[in-house]
Amino acid sequence: MAADHIRYDLLVQEALRGVVRTVLSDAAKNGLPGDHHFFVTFDTGAEGVRLSQRMRAQYPKEMTIILQHQFWDLVVGEDSFEVGLSFGGVPERLSIPLAAVKRFVDPSVPFDLQFEQIEMATAEAGAKPDAPKKISELAEAPTQAKPRRTTPAVPAAPMPANPEAAASENQAETPPDRPTDKSAGGGEVVRLDRFRKK
Repeated sequence: MAADHIRYDLLVQEALRGVVRTVLSDAAKNGLPGDHHFFVTFDTGAEGVRLSQRMRAQYPKEMTIILQHQFWDLVVGEDSFEVGLSFGGVPERLSIPLAAVKRFVDPSVPFDLQFEQIEMATAEAGAKPDAPKKISELAEAPTQAKPRRTTPAVPAAPMPANPEAAASENQAETPPDRPTDKSAGGGEVVRLDRFRKK
C-alpha cells in the first residue's frame, strides 16, 4: 500500500473536532435545543487542560463531563472551550482544548464521535481495542448538582433508566473505553480508525 503523505487520518480527525466546536458554540449562544445534551470525555493530562488539583487527583487520566442542565458560562474558542460545572456540590471551572477531547456523545439522537491519538494508534496497529460502553450506559451516568445557570433554559430531558444514579450528586465518570460500531439506539458510531492507514 502506498504511503499516505496527505495524512487523511489527521484531516478527518480535525474536521470531526470542528463538528464538536460548532455544536458547542451553538449551545453557548442559544442553549441546548430540544432534548440534546452532551457527554464529553477528555484526557485530563493533555497539554492545555485546566482543572483543579482536586479533580486532577481524582481523575489523573481522563474524565467525562455532562453538559445538560447544570452547567454555566460555556465559552467556546477556536481551539478550546471553558465551562462551569459542579462536582460534589463544589463549583469548578474547566478549560479543555478540543485536541484533548477523546469522545463526544449526544445520547438523545444518538450521535457518538470518538477520537484517538493517531501516533499511539499507529504504533499499536493490529491491537484490538477493548469493548466500550454503549451510549445507553453513558446516559445512566449521574447528573450534576444544581448550581446557578446562565445558559438559556431547555426542557427537562427524560429520566435516565437508573433513577438512583440520577439522584446522586454528580461526579465525573471515568469514561468507557471506545464505543462499539452500533449504539444501543441503533445510531452509527464514527470510528476514525476506518480512515487510518493499515
